[in-house]
Amino acid sequence: MRYLAAALLCSAAVHAYAQYPLPATPRPGQVVVTGTVPDEASKAAMLQRLRELYGAERVVDQIGIGNVALPPNWSGYVQKLIGPNLKLISKGELKVEGNNVTLRGEVANEAQRQQIASDAATSLNPSYTINNGLRVSAAEQELLDATLARRIIEFESGQAAIRPSGKDILDEMAGALQKVRGKKVEVIGHTDNVGLRDSNVALSLARAEAVRGYLAQKGISPEMITVSGQGPDRPVADNSASEGRARNRRIEFRIAQ
Repeated sequence: MRYLAAALLCSAAVHAYAQYPLPATPRPGQVVVTGTVPDEASKAAMLQRLRELYGAERVVDQIGIGNVALPPNWSGYVQKLIGPNLKLISKGELKVEGNNVTLRGEVANEAQRQQIASDAATSLNPSYTINNGLRVSAAEQELLDATLARRIIEFESGQAAIRPSGKDILDEMAGALQKVRGKKVEVIGHTDNVGLRDSNVALSLARAEAVRGYLAQKGISPEMITVSGQGPDRPVADNSASEGRARNRRIEFRIAQ
């Protein structure tokens, strides 16, 4: 299956994609299994394991029967791979081609990424190769959030000029952004609701641009950063109090999805 909360592609033949194409837009939570196996018994065993793990209603069978050569006990090893660990993977794929196993998708943390691949390897014999293409989905955003640590990047009143305290935070953020190279990051400017909305939107965008410009001076490629200005439209606190307005005048950093 592929492209889903647990995507598994079990295949013994390189031409499986051509013979058994995946749905263009699979439904959320759907588990699609596709490929070619040598007999009905292998197919039935695989589907049974998947249905036990995910529920029969979520498993979409696109397995074909064909003349393919497989390593000894291939079906048994594939069944070992179809275990609870797969449910930790989102937007993923387990692909088994002969004795080559590829894992792709997103997991919550680095420990999970390593443990899933390790458990897969120990369930197989040494002739199998594990390609660990899993990636940590939340860690990068958590890194940016922890670096900002609920602090406010301050600007001169009514301007896009970053104050020294704000620059200190951005110096730390530049170090964090160095660790998420290869990902796009959105810098989002926000304001309180004092003044005209259009003016606040323009100011929030100008401040986001100023942040991108400052980070560029610290070695962060401007192409990595996209900017937007939300003005007063997305408050996180009550604008009726000065403390709330201060919290709403903020810059956010978001890993682009």
